[in-house]
Amino acid sequence: MGFIRNVREEIRIVRERDPAIHSSMEVFLYPSFKAMLHYRIAHKLYLGGHYFLARYVSQRGARKTGIEIHPGAKIGKGLFIDHGNGVIIGETTVIGDNVTLYQGVTLGGTGKEHGKRHPTIGDNVMISAGAKVLGSFTIGANSKIGAGSVVLGEVPPNSTVVGVPGRVVKRDNRSLPREDMNQTDLPDPVREDIICLQQANTELVNRLLSLEEELKRLKKAQGQAGNTPPEK
Repeated sequence: MGFIRNVREEIRIVRERDPAIHSSMEVFLYPSFKAMLHYRIAHKLYLGGHYFLARYVSQRGARKTGIEIHPGAKIGKGLFIDHGNGVIIGETTVIGDNVTLYQGVTLGGTGKEHGKRHPTIGDNVMISAGAKVLGSFTIGANSKIGAGSVVLGEVPPNSTVVGVPGRVVKRDNRSLPREDMNQTDLPDPVREDIICLQQANTELVNRLLSLEEELKRLKKAQGQAGNTPPEK
């Protein structure tokens, strides 16, 4: 894809996914737009073996935007980074098509592996603000990662992950609509567990009260039977 086509595609992506934008000219001010232009140039230099120049271009982009994308990362079409400050994408990261990242997202390694040490992100994945995906594994297509989650293992396709460490709380086998960028209306497994415990506790208390009432009735019945005069 040529430079002009890249620019047009980035403008289309930003306008499609950011409701705050009012004109195509605004796109040129967006950190995501600038970061992706720097990345495309740096990645081409990286593939050509010009590692120093690639890192130079990459670091210039990071200083301007607050988004650090290693030139060795492989990124598909349609990546959108909303706001983007603090986003880090590691060297061996692979990102599919139509992925959305929010500010503070890290796609990193654990520091222990050699070779492929960063995650692979499937198509149509949304990773919410502050989430950390660490290690060499796959986030399945059409999945959502909740804000602040720390994901350390494989995520099946069509899943919703929340928590620290992240765990799958929803898997409905339906594609994530492109317009569904809601970061807040996600399941809360801790709250759900607390609600279940409260319900179980209420049932036990009610059962205990019922047993106490039954015991009182039995004692009362036995007392009345003991006070009844014998028949003649």
